[in-house]
Amino acid sequence: MPEASYDCIVIGSGPGGYVAAVRAAQLNMKTAVVEKDQVGGRCLNYACIPAKAVLRVADVLAEVKEAADFGIKVSDPEVDWSGVMARREKVIKTLTGGVAGLFKKNGIELITGEAALAGAGNITVDGSTIAAKTIVLATGSVKRPIPGTEFGGRVIGTEEAWALPEKPQTLAVVGAGASGAEIASAYARLGTEVTLFEALERVLPTEDADISKLVDRGLKRQGITIHTSTFVENIESTESICRYTHGDNKGEAEWLVIATGRGPDVDALQLDQAGVTRGNAGLIEVDGRLRTKAEGIYAIGDLVPGPALAHKASDEGIIAVEDAAGLETHPIDYPDVPRATFCTPNVGSFGLTEEQAREQGHDVVVGKVQYGAVGAGTVYGDRTGLVKVVGDKQYGELLGAHIVGTRATELIQELVNVRVLEGGYPEIARIIHGHPTLSEAVMEAGRAADGWLIHG
Repeated sequence: MPEASYDCIVIGSGPGGYVAAVRAAQLNMKTAVVEKDQVGGRCLNYACIPAKAVLRVADVLAEVKEAADFGIKVSDPEVDWSGVMARREKVIKTLTGGVAGLFKKNGIELITGEAALAGAGNITVDGSTIAAKTIVLATGSVKRPIPGTEFGGRVIGTEEAWALPEKPQTLAVVGAGASGAEIASAYARLGTEVTLFEALERVLPTEDADISKLVDRGLKRQGITIHTSTFVENIESTESICRYTHGDNKGEAEWLVIATGRGPDVDALQLDQAGVTRGNAGLIEVDGRLRTKAEGIYAIGDLVPGPALAHKASDEGIIAVEDAAGLETHPIDYPDVPRATFCTPNVGSFGLTEEQAREQGHDVVVGKVQYGAVGAGTVYGDRTGLVKVVGDKQYGELLGAHIVGTRATELIQELVNVRVLEGGYPEIARIIHGHPTLSEAVMEAGRAADGWLIHG
């Protein structure tokens, strides 16, 4: 017999899991969360949040170094690595403490241990059986090595990269997607000699080509050595150094970070016990309401298809428990989920790239405006940023948008909102924007697509 019973059990307490649990409790479900590690999951404890905490330090240091451009004289700043790590820990504890507070406020029970499915609406947690009408799987993802390589010694994943005991002199990063670009940009600006490798032909290979070009240029200005269309092989880790080859060349670094992708964390869940099936890339098969093939079991976040993003996981968690509660839900249109990369320069995007839009047969129109075309670009010291709008001429449809530059991760949201509210680039062009703001470049990109750019 089960030792306890709940209306909803969520396995995992990351941004997908804890949001699902809070929403379930709001819907009057007796709810528990099972977490094998720390409240907040990998995102808050090891990945998204620690990454942005360290990136923010790099941002501040860069601003201090550029202070003379704004008429401020400062002595040469120094990086206190222990202070950087202390602030990182403070940020983590503040946010994970907030999640624990949400559990308490909403009457959600936290169960510490490793959960596995046991069939018939049951799970086991370290030998104890618990029953639930609804089970939400939200265990996230785990790092994956490149072929022929294992993690260990000086070969680390992205999570470990944000918690190094000392600031390294040299660093090699394999994979120039969002995570790799962020790690490279942060450490280079903090004074580390960084080499960045990408197997595909450009950095941020899933972003629009115009955006990737400007990011490549920005990373190189930070002193990063970039090798694209390059495979890293023959990795050897010693006590103090990591050696490797790329093509006919040899290289070495204090640490080698593998940032080439992650896989679903399912090994402990015993999915077969409950009839939960997996498809491409080992991801759990779900429908638009995040239901698995097993009755009463949902899966969200990095466990299922779609972009591996914390905010996507949170929305999926809400959809899952609302469906379980009998509410009407709507499937996520995944191309419209905003993507944010916090390297310097920042990147924010959603929807189709120009290339994808043309491949799909759209009558493509493009509006491009540099930050320097509007007053704020010059005021705030970033004239090279770019806003790019991709549309379809027939109805003025907004197919996608891509921004690179200061605050791009914030600016992209306006364009996502226009799309979701069924507006198009003509509406962007007609919305009055405050002056002088970087958001005026968004307006001008809409005007450029509509054929009447003012500043440019």
